[in-house]
Formats: sequence, structure tokens, C-alpha cells
Amino acid sequence: MTPATKKKIGIGLGIVAALLAVGLTVFLLKRQALLTYALAQVKVKVERKYPVTLTLGEARFTNLKTVRIDGMSLVPKANSTDTLLQARQMTVSLGVRSLFAGRPVFSNLEISDARLTARKTARSDNYSFLYNKKGAKPAVPRDTTKGTNYALLVNQLLEASFDNVPGEANFSNFLVTYTSPRHQARIVMPQLAIEDGDIKGELTAVVDSVQNRVGVQGHIEPGDYALNAEVFGLGKRHVTLPYVMRRYGAKVQFDTLRFSLSDKELSDDELTVRGTASAANFIVNHPRLSDRDVRFPRGGIDFVARLGQAFAALDEGTKVTLNRMEFFPVMSVRKLPLNQRVVGKMVNGLRNRRETLAGLQVKADIVSAETPANTFFAALPENMFNTLTGMQGEGTLKYRMHLDLDMNQLDSLQFSSGLTQKNFRITRMGREDLNKLNQEFYYTAYNDKGDSIKTFAVGPSNPEFVSYDEVSTYLKAAIMTAEDPRFLTHRGFMEKAFVKSAIQNIKEKRFARGGSTISMQLVKNVFLTRQKTVTRKIEEALIVWLLENTRLVSKERMFEVYLNIIEWGPKIYGASEAAEFYFDKSPNNLSLSESLYLASIIPRPKYYQRSFNQYGEMRSSARYFHRLIAKLMASKGLISQGDYESVDYSLNFPGRAHSSIFRAVRDTVRATQPSDSTEFEPLNLIDLLGGSKAPDEGVNTNIPTDPPGGGTPNPAPKP
Repeated sequence: MTPATKKKIGIGLGIVAALLAVGLTVFLLKRQALLTYALAQVKVKVERKYPVTLTLGEARFTNLKTVRIDGMSLVPKANSTDTLLQARQMTVSLGVRSLFAGRPVFSNLEISDARLTARKTARSDNYSFLYNKKGAKPAVPRDTTKGTNYALLVNQLLEASFDNVPGEANFSNFLVTYTSPRHQARIVMPQLAIEDGDIKGELTAVVDSVQNRVGVQGHIEPGDYALNAEVFGLGKRHVTLPYVMRRYGAKVQFDTLRFSLSDKELSDDELTVRGTASAANFIVNHPRLSDRDVRFPRGGIDFVARLGQAFAALDEGTKVTLNRMEFFPVMSVRKLPLNQRVVGKMVNGLRNRRETLAGLQVKADIVSAETPANTFFAALPENMFNTLTGMQGEGTLKYRMHLDLDMNQLDSLQFSSGLTQKNFRITRMGREDLNKLNQEFYYTAYNDKGDSIKTFAVGPSNPEFVSYDEVSTYLKAAIMTAEDPRFLTHRGFMEKAFVKSAIQNIKEKRFARGGSTISMQLVKNVFLTRQKTVTRKIEEALIVWLLENTRLVSKERMFEVYLNIIEWGPKIYGASEAAEFYFDKSPNNLSLSESLYLASIIPRPKYYQRSFNQYGEMRSSARYFHRLIAKLMASKGLISQGDYESVDYSLNFPGRAHSSIFRAVRDTVRATQPSDSTEFEPLNLIDLLGGSKAPDEGVNTNIPTDPPGGGTPNPAPKP
């Protein structure tokens, strides 16, 4: 390179440096003015978009690109004294080129000591403008006759949430409070950072007196409405959902909750949302659900959710995973428009137009994958199936359930549920040995409060024990006819009877009628507590299925145990004590009328006097039961026509029950009490009366109907 060339290059570089110096000098002299202009533009833009007043404090550059703003507040114009958001200090990065171009681009937002104060009263709030933009029509029209459009509502909330997420931000010492007539919340976030879509932070939340300290991490793509987030308890503590506790009195906790939203699509006022959710160490408890915490170690759902006008649904493609067991639910919940709901005192048990269930339609079909037996038992939630804890088996199991409920046509209720198996057998018992029914064991009777009443042996060592053959065939036939007419042929369940009971219970909004077979009653008494919870009922059904479908116990032995443990009056347990207490007889000498009476009081043994008035005369409802059951027994050949015609309604009670049944003084309360024929109604009356010749849906028709060990009553029994 020649000296002349070097000289020219040096002069050029000098000129460039001089120009840069001049430019920098001009920028330094003008940047404050440009910054003031840029912030004024931001204020105009925000106030044009929302009905608020944005106030920014003194702003100045702390280096070439970083701007510090001392103070900020956001106040709704509807109430100039109600500040929604304020911050002591804000720091942002400002692009130099964008500043000179008049279109400032801010990034790397940092906010210190911020306060977000949300308030709601019965008539107004200070935050709804965030999703109801100024000048825009309401996104969710209020039409109380058709119900809430959940598609528009959820879509509106999603868009408002994603649209207001900054690209990069760092919040320190951020306080959020919420006050309404029903809820109070206070959330303190020492640190929350968003960088390149990555979210990380921690917070302490006190919502309706429930405190949680949690960590948050994940990734968000606001433009794509995509989110992956994880919420977890800090300090080895569970996270408790406060709203569920306050609204339903249920405890719901988890260690870690993961949620992802991958797609949303709004079309024709229907919103489809796809994503996943999973939880580790998920715990739920409610007095009606269980008497203890029910724990799901691992569970999750891949969902395809669809929302619309007064309805929500899980569509095909949804998968629920419980440990390693997979379920595939398709279900929907819909509320009919107000003018289409069937209401009224005499219709569906609904009394007024505010009935919660009026117009409700629920449809559900759930099927599981074919699951290895040990995977199935390992998937059972902890404390939900205590009797079966530790059970193992071979073969595979598959679950299915179908539900179709229309509160406008309650009598059309459809429900079926069951397990199917392939080469299944139990290889190891759980906490309880179900085989104990085949041998002598000790039984403890409890009252409804859970207090033990008495403990006695069920077997030959007990002088009150009676074998199957030592009980009057009249009594056996009467009980089977009234309680479970297909006991000898079904495999534990009678779905038609269950549905009939469910319809009546929904209509009367109480447990007016049970749907338990003899198998279910036996399991409930021998293996389970007396508490009326959902988990106990599910556990009962599973144990019944295991007993009936693995042939662990013969039908004859099951009925024998049943006869020796069921309650027949105050502290009266078993057929031997009952026959002596009422009739001063042994069980094998009971007449047909006496047997019908004992069968009639099994559903309500503590109210055995209700069959008679104060003069010892049988009430019409009890006569109805005796006449009906005897007629059914005769039609099935269990008794002769002569036996049926000889049914006596004038019973004598030479046993200890005499004094409590016959009263010399008029009992005005009992005399005016209306009779209730459903008190004595058989389990499956329609089927018994011949309304359907098809076997009950609960019968496993692929299994031989002859019960192991025999036990079929003789056609024309002689006592």
C-alpha cells in the first residue's frame, strides 16, 4: 500500500469518525426531547385503546439505550380516584433508530415496586375495560334466555390475556390485590421474569384465607396463543385451590401442575381448544367423596375441548392417563334455553324456575384401553380402594361407561358401566383377603355413625349361626324375590334396577331408593365402612365384580353369609336372632307370611314397626308388599298357588318384639303418617312383573348361569 493510499484511508476514517461524533452529539442533545415525544405517543396510544388515564413520571436515559421512568399510574376514567396500576420505577430499552423514526420500540421492561389493585362491587369494577375495549361491542352478549356463550367468553379471556403479555419483562416486588363482595386475594411476587418467551418466577398468594407459596416457569408465544406452564409448590408444600375450597367445601391440592395450550379455533360461535394438563401428587377430598384424602400420584389429560352457547364438551381425541392406564372420554354438558326447560312441582321433582338441574343434558361415553391387570391395580388412587391395596393379577381388564341424562325427560335416563376381562385371575390378595368369605370369620356390625355395635363369629362356632339349608325356603325365596330376583344368575349388578333407583332419587332429590343387589349389600357389610361416600360405592362395585367374575365364592355361600349378618332390628343380626326376636322360632320353621314380613323390613330394619298401626293391624303399604311378593313368587314357581292364597296379614309376634309393635295407646304421630309404597318396592319391579323378557343388562350372559355350589330354591317349598 502506497503512502498516498494510506493517507486517503486515514482522511476517510477521520471524516466518518467526525460524522459519528456530530451525530452522537446531536442525538445526545435531542434524545431527551425525542424521548418525551415518544412517551407522549405511548400515552396517546394507550388512552386511545382503553378508557384510562396513563401518567408517567420523569424519564431520562441512564445509558445509550436504557431509559428510567420514575413512577407510573393507570387510572380508569370512570373513577379518577381508583388507581388500577402504579409502579415506583420502570426501566426499558429504547431502540435509537426507532426513536429517530418517531416509532419508538420498547423492550426489556423492568418494573419495581408495582401495585395492581383490582376491585369489584355489586355494580361495577375497575378492570373490565382490559377485555371490553373502548368503542367495541361486548364480545359476549348477555342473553339470559339462552345461557352464557362460553365460546365467546373463553376466547375473549384468552385474547385479552395473551395480547397483554409483554415480550420481555422483569417484575420485582409486584403486589396484586383483588377485592369483591365474595372474594379477597393478595398475591406477592418477589420476582417474575419474561425473556424471549420464557417465564420464571415465584409468588405467595392468599386467596380467601388459603395461602400458597408457588413457583412458576414455562414458555409463551402470545402471537400463536401457545403456552407451556408449570406451577409447583415451594418449600415442599402442596398447592391448594382456594376457589374449590370456598365454593364446594372440597380440598384440592397438588405438588406440580403442568398445563399447555397448543391451539384455539373460533368458528360459528364455537371455540375448540387443544392442550394438555397433568398433575403430580394430586389430592382431593370432600365429605361426600371420601372420609380421607384420595391421592392420584400421577395423572393427566390431552384434551380437545369444545365450547359454545350454554354447552361444553370433550371431543374425540381426548385421552386421560391415570398412572399408566388410559381412558378415552367423549362427553358433553348442555343447558337448554330457559323457555325449553321442564319445571314444575309435579315434573321431574323440580319446584321452581331457579332449579339448578332444570334443562340439564349430560352425555358421556368413556372407554379404557385394554390394560394389564397389574397396571390396572397400580392405577387405582390411594385411599380410594383400601381393601384392594397391593392386589395383583394376570390377564387384562377394560372399562366402559355410558350415560345419557336429560332432566327434561328423566325417565329416559340411560346408564351402563362395567369391566370386561381376558384371562383374568387374582394372583395376590390386597389388604383384605376376599377368600375369607369361604371360611369362618369375625364380623363387626357398625351403626351409621361408625360406632361398633357388636362383633360375632360367622361360622359354626357361633350358636346363632345357621347354614343355608337350615333356613326356611320361604324366607330365602322371599328375600331373593324382594331384594335381588336375579341373584342366582347375575354377576353382581342389575343395571336396570340401578337406573330405576337413580331416576327416583333424582326426582325426590334424596336417597329415596337403593339399587344394591345382595352381592353389593354383602360386600358393603363385610369389607367396607358404613359411610355413604362416592369412593366407598366405587370400591364396593369393584369388589363385587372381583367376587362374582372370578368365582371366589359360590352364590350359596354368599347368601348364607348374608343371612347371618344383615340387620333385622335394633341390635338384631342374622336370621336366627330375627326369627327368635319376632316369632320365637328357629329360622327353618318360619311360615310364608312371617318370611314375607322379615323380607319387608330388610331395607329399613330400625323401623320394623311401620308395617302395623297402633292396634297391630297391617298397613295397606305392607299388605301391598306381601301380596306383590307372594304373587311374584308363585308366578316363578317358588311357592304354590295355594301358598299364595293362604298369605295371612294378621301376624302374631310371640317374641320380644311384641311389646314394641302392639301399642295400647293410640300413636297419633304414626296414625297420621302417610304410607309409602316405595318403602317396600322390590329392587327391579318392572322386570319382576314381566315387563321385559330380556335379561338385565347387568347379567354377564357369556358366563354360565348355574351358580357354583347350587343353591336354587325348590319350586314349591315346604317350611
